[in-house]
Amino acid sequence: MSRRYAESTSVSVAKSKAEIEALVGRYGADSFAQGWENERATVGFRMRGKYVRFNLTLPQRTDAQFTTTPSGRDRKPAQAEKAWEQTCRSSWRALALVIKAKLEAVELGITTFEEEFLAHLVLPGGRGTVGENLIPQIEAAYADGKTMPKLLPYGGSK
Repeated sequence: MSRRYAESTSVSVAKSKAEIEALVGRYGADSFAQGWENERATVGFRMRGKYVRFNLTLPQRTDAQFTTTPSGRDRKPAQAEKAWEQTCRSSWRALALVIKAKLEAVELGITTFEEEFLAHLVLPGGRGTVGENLIPQIEAAYADGKTMPKLLPYGGSK
């Protein structure tokens, strides 16, 4: 079984969220939002005039990895909740690390803001992110070996 980043962290989800908010503010964000629905959490911010959104898929509390032990025995509800919370803490720590690494790489001139956050840039007009639009096209191009992706849908004039 592979190891998970920060798998034994004691840093709470709330503290990781607050760290992300402070981090993007320190690097120049002028807007920040976060929320959740079911097992999907979202962190968004505006920086350099562009909106960035990260979606974090969290596991369901009822997943077998939490409700049963590796040997297949049922876990008590309190043990299952503790295991689920640990996985959530780990996921939020990983997201904080990713955002920090990207911002630091931009700050140091290793890469540009647009290059580093490209997949997470929100397209104007409620069309989702660049990644949400391009990844299916790229996958289709690789699957058939000849179709060039349309890149981005463009509805305006230059």
